[in-house]
Amino acid sequence: MALEWILLFLAGTAGGVLNSIAGGGSFITFPALLACGVPPIAANATNTFAVSAGYLSGAYGFRHELRSENTPLLKIVLLSSLGGVIGALLLLNIPDSAFLNSIPWLLAFATMLFMFGEQLQSMIQRVASKQQSSHRIAAITSSVLLLLVSAYGGFFNAGLGIVALSYLVLAGYQNIHLMNGLKLVISSCVSISAIGLFLFEDVIDWNRGGAVLLGTLVGGYVAARVSRGIPAIYIRRFVACSSCAITLYFFFVTYR
Repeated sequence: MALEWILLFLAGTAGGVLNSIAGGGSFITFPALLACGVPPIAANATNTFAVSAGYLSGAYGFRHELRSENTPLLKIVLLSSLGGVIGALLLLNIPDSAFLNSIPWLLAFATMLFMFGEQLQSMIQRVASKQQSSHRIAAITSSVLLLLVSAYGGFFNAGLGIVALSYLVLAGYQNIHLMNGLKLVISSCVSISAIGLFLFEDVIDWNRGGAVLLGTLVGGYVAARVSRGIPAIYIRRFVACSSCAITLYFFFVTYR
């Protein structure tokens, strides 16, 4: 048990470093929970709990940017929370076997978003700039997209930050600091609302999740101290390679 706790703590530390520098920490923490014997749905719920502290502290760090008068913060909070509940309900109402079969595809989707997220955001931005829709239609479309993004996060947390950033580009945001703050607000609301349901259904593995949570806090602190000395491109390449390897592994063990 002690060795398992240490391994999960180290996975959480690595995940916290990656989340702070480049994103993609769930590519380490989620498989680590599975490897320690946590059932698939419980592992996903536990991972959501474990990474939530980083979302909250990060959102607090952007509190000044989030005070912008033109930011519909209440609307974003409400829709993100609702979407998180929808995604969590979907997760809790499918069999472990069905979720296990979906894991390789979800990881592949998140990996592609991580690797090609910047190109996708640029493409979305070009398309959005050419749209001549009315303000009302644009507002409705934006709300529906946010709901879908949040539902994805409630169902499967990996890749949520990249999906949220893509949504914000499409919604017309341009200030990267505000966008990062809103991304963390969306992620926080999705996680908290999903965790509420996971608590009710008692699917969180608190001991293992606590080890990962402590690790992410340490990793975030370490990243703040050493990230200036590591070029972000090397971190992104490492995450891309490791996530590809993990995705291929899950395809192999699921469909062999």
